[in-house]
Amino acid sequence: MTDEKINSGKGDLSAAGRCFGVFTDPVGTFSAIVRRPDFWPPLVILILAWIALSELMASKVGTQAIVRRALELSGRASSLTPEQIQKAAEQGGVFLHISFLKIPIFLIIIAAIGMMILKAVFGIPIGFKKAFSVAVYADLPFVIADILGIVVIVFGDPAAFNPPNFIPANVGFFLSPLNVSRPLYTIATSLNFFSFWFMGLLGIGFAATAGRKIRPRSVFFCFLGLWVIWVLLKAGLAAI
Repeated sequence: MTDEKINSGKGDLSAAGRCFGVFTDPVGTFSAIVRRPDFWPPLVILILAWIALSELMASKVGTQAIVRRALELSGRASSLTPEQIQKAAEQGGVFLHISFLKIPIFLIIIAAIGMMILKAVFGIPIGFKKAFSVAVYADLPFVIADILGIVVIVFGDPAAFNPPNFIPANVGFFLSPLNVSRPLYTIATSLNFFSFWFMGLLGIGFAATAGRKIRPRSVFFCFLGLWVIWVLLKAGLAAI
């Protein structure tokens, strides 16, 4: 693809056009994003989608029921007293209402990792605003995951709700956490369709910040390598 095609007309995309463009034309859209970085519209969408999902969870399933179910499925409930379980349920209920704060924190970390990869691996420094804008727009597919979660909660059985894994987007959804080893279940739940989509968009976005001096797949594999290390660490902790 020539520079002329990449740069043609995309710089004038509206916020809505950019949000939709991430799904329909990610290459051209991210080229426009890095020329005029912005992150508030997609960040607000991500936060509102998560708030809608989490508050629906709280009302339909119940905050304490969610925490209790998560403890049971993790196997930790057997090692806790009823008082400890009750305390954890109360604290978890409070956290659920403010859990939207994890979104900007997570994306700041991803932006910093992207900056590190481009500087350390490819020798290309970029500014934080560009990096953060790329990370936020790349995260938009998770809005679809939130919508699927809302559908599951509205039409599903609250008693069968699996808090950490409630949509069929990963291998772990089809496994019982009580019938497989914890490390295997951790790896299976990490094989998430939306996570790979996210990393693919990060590859396209951060390649755009480098002016197409590097290939998107090169950046993707850098993120994939770090993701593999993270998953193996989680699996190791689950085994312990």
